[in-house]
Amino acid sequence: MSYSSLCDDKRLLHLFGNPPHYGRLCDDFQIGYMPLDISQSITYPKWFGGSASCMAVLVSHPLDLIKVRMQMEHGGVKAGTLNTCIRIVRGEGVLALYNGLSAGFMRQLTYGSVRIGLYETLKEQTKANNIPTSPPVLGLLAGISGFIGAIFGNSSDIGNIRMQNDGSLPPHLRRNYRHIFDAWRQIKHQEGWKAFGQGLWPNAFRCGMMTSCQLASYDSFRDLIVATTGIHNDHPGLHLSASFLAALVATTLCSPIDVVKTQLMGSSSKQGILHVVKELTTAEGMRWVFRGWTPGFVRLGPQTMATLILLEQHKRLYRDFKEKTDTQKVLLPILRH
Repeated sequence: MSYSSLCDDKRLLHLFGNPPHYGRLCDDFQIGYMPLDISQSITYPKWFGGSASCMAVLVSHPLDLIKVRMQMEHGGVKAGTLNTCIRIVRGEGVLALYNGLSAGFMRQLTYGSVRIGLYETLKEQTKANNIPTSPPVLGLLAGISGFIGAIFGNSSDIGNIRMQNDGSLPPHLRRNYRHIFDAWRQIKHQEGWKAFGQGLWPNAFRCGMMTSCQLASYDSFRDLIVATTGIHNDHPGLHLSASFLAALVATTLCSPIDVVKTQLMGSSSKQGILHVVKELTTAEGMRWVFRGWTPGFVRLGPQTMATLILLEQHKRLYRDFKEKTDTQKVLLPILRH
């Protein structure tokens, strides 16, 4: 191939994106410097998941609080989502919808960071070992990530649930935690270290299933939508629709576990899982399984969409920054006749 034909080779322009710049080396050889696209090789910081999750909490926290209040109700006629919201605002004020916000942030800094960061790491390792990332494989990876993340975030989850539910208790039973660190201090002083493990296993299984349904379903739905519609991977509509479907699946499958977890963590008594399930079934039949489903879905839908879209934006900004600062060049020896 001659020098001129190589310079005009459209395959090179397609591969490297920009025309090569040549510097003379000797009479017979020249060196071509071509920018190398590094977007596919970037390793993203693992805290992106926690950061995106914390931002999403501002959207989801009021709905999460309503869900907790509904799940903590015992006996009598159950109030719906709207009535529960109205009751909270009338009785405690609008700002009460953000009770426990510090615990919500701390939960996402721990649980959110670990589960998303670990899931991304496991996906990278799976692809590096040439293992197909099929939906069952993604579900397993996400389930493991969520299970481990819940262990790190359990103490924050306990504080979050108690702070959110405190306003519904009689004044003499309220804990009046000022923030998450005050909650941890009082729990340690009054109940001991073991209290931080309260509800750990149902919470871990619930978070494992939630993460499996949420992240693995999102990836699977996204790939399916791209394959059937041809929409671009970075299109916001793709992220919205895939995360909405993932939220629907996650809310439905995780609702029973979520109710049991909330009952265990919201109580100071040492009740077991079977005792709670028996008590709920005796009082309500099987209706308790989907108690709080509507606020759960209303919360999880926006929260899932916000988290994943914000995560994509974190990655895009970081990718743009890296591509500007770490642009690499390759040397291509070219024989000139």
